[in-house]
Amino acid sequence: MTEPLRELSQKIGYEFKDAGLLETAMRHSSWTAENEGFESNERLEFLGDSLIGFVIADIMYRRYPDFDEGKLTDLRKIVVNSNALSRVAQALDLGAHILLGRGEQAGGGRAKTSILGNALEAVFGAVYLDSDSRRAYEIVANLLTESIDEALERLGQLDAKSQLQELAARLDRPMPEYRVRDEGPDHAKVFFAEVFVGDEPMGSGSGRSKKSAEEQAALAACSVLQEDSKPA
Repeated sequence: MTEPLRELSQKIGYEFKDAGLLETAMRHSSWTAENEGFESNERLEFLGDSLIGFVIADIMYRRYPDFDEGKLTDLRKIVVNSNALSRVAQALDLGAHILLGRGEQAGGGRAKTSILGNALEAVFGAVYLDSDSRRAYEIVANLLTESIDEALERLGQLDAKSQLQELAARLDRPMPEYRVRDEGPDHAKVFFAEVFVGDEPMGSGSGRSKKSAEEQAALAACSVLQEDSKPA
């Protein structure tokens, strides 16, 4: 194993018995198209994608017993996507190790979200083949734990309007109403939302979309209502 790949292996947290598997995980199809006799990382990517799906589903099922199927599905979508996986790949500096064809290299392929995310999946597939399901599970879980935590926070924000509506009903308060205004040119518009429960303003928020602004306002209102509902 080359020294750069040895350093990558250390970042991953796994020492490969078969260095060739990690080497294969770093071969993009654009490189193998120009270099005959080598396998690309696409098959390992397929395997790793399935492994990630299982590990994330298992972790969420065990960690959040009160989540229904819909909420578990929403959470998984936030974690298992190319953007989330590419951020983990960037933290590992995978881009520096991926072998790319001349065209892909010239086109900035090392920074492409899809290439980075696919390479990370291939790495997980390589770990699985080189070890066993238990060790592969640990590696995936260790590297994606932060993404799961971030996704949970995002899920709470994305579902804030529903939470506020349920909270208002539980406290026998009027249903929330939103007032939204926008400022700025069409290409850089910012939305400002204020949510009222009855005639009382409960929270405000802003965002690049009406939905985002309303969610932020609802999140703030949830905190206010929860505080008001506590016994004196």
